[in-house]
Amino acid sequence: MSSNVYQFNEYHNLSPGALFLLIALDQTKEQLGFKDLAAAATFLLSVPDIPAAGKNIEATPGTSVISIFLRKVISKRASPGTRYRTLTLQSFSLIPFRVRWIYTTHLAAVVGRMVPVLDFVVFGYDATLIMYRTMKRYNEIVKPEDRLGE
Repeated sequence: MSSNVYQFNEYHNLSPGALFLLIALDQTKEQLGFKDLAAAATFLLSVPDIPAAGKNIEATPGTSVISIFLRKVISKRASPGTRYRTLTLQSFSLIPFRVRWIYTTHLAAVVGRMVPVLDFVVFGYDATLIMYRTMKRYNEIVKPEDRLGE
């Protein structure tokens, strides 16, 4: 570990690790906004935690608030015979993260299953951008021996 010390905003005598953390927090504050709040809210609304009867054994148990809402707002059937292939989180299990393809004729189900997938894309984009900007800013501030990825 380097014995170099740095300054960032009002903070002084920072180790390289502390500097990196403060820059990451600053970049996170800069990046996050309404779209992230909306993504978090819709992700939470898409959790299938409401009991639902009549599902087959392979289906994800329960239904979500967003699914109930969309089924009331969007017509129940698409064109006759039209089957849409949708991506879904398998049993909403995030560890290990597994997805599977499911077919449906309900347009509301298509939209409802796209919501958490799009939320993951938003979160992934933000995390990537935050880390890229953090490393770039960090490398601009520190001495050559403390730089990352070079």
